[in-house]
Amino acid sequence: MKITASYLIRWAGLAALLAGVLFIVIQLIHPLENLSSVTTRTWAIVHSMTITMSIFALLGIAGIYARQLKEAGWLGLAGFLLFSLFWVATTAFTFVEAFILPLLASDAPKFVEGFLGIFSGSANKGNLGNLPAIAALGGVLYIVGGLLLGIATIRAGILPRWAAGLLAFAAVSTLASSLLHHPLDRILAVPMGLALAWLGCALWSERREKASPPYLAG
Repeated sequence: MKITASYLIRWAGLAALLAGVLFIVIQLIHPLENLSSVTTRTWAIVHSMTITMSIFALLGIAGIYARQLKEAGWLGLAGFLLFSLFWVATTAFTFVEAFILPLLASDAPKFVEGFLGIFSGSANKGNLGNLPAIAALGGVLYIVGGLLLGIATIRAGILPRWAAGLLAFAAVSTLASSLLHHPLDRILAVPMGLALAWLGCALWSERREKASPPYLAG
């Protein structure tokens, strides 16, 4: 099988589609961020799914950007890099939640509750160092990166503009999380999941016509 750039981009579209679907599903089944949830099987499953989703998202947005590399310009590059950094940070934090917090639940409950408080919005307990600041920076990367990538995709005009607009809107709508009590703010992840799935579906289903060989006059 000959592996081409278009072939890889198409499979990256499938990764984006799966990331979007997982992003929505995870919000529906995510347990409450409290000490008793950390050691449950549901917690392990959901956070393993989140790591998988983040990897799919990284592959997916790489394909989205690669498909419109020239047309997206510097705006697209900036959006791609910032949005990618968000998913890298998500993978790192989720790894801690999935594999480290359960081990510390009995020996260092205050640290675990403090770590969970970063995302649930509850008062942090214990010394968390720069972790809250890093998590806040991740939120900025999500908003700015998603917004820039969405705008660049609209301007490029290659992938569906409505999907790109939804991506930009989904990123900015996170600012409304302060108006919703956790975990109700999880509903704001649904537009982002739909946007990723839509863009991924567009990449996956895209068919490029092979150029006809030039006619050579006899």
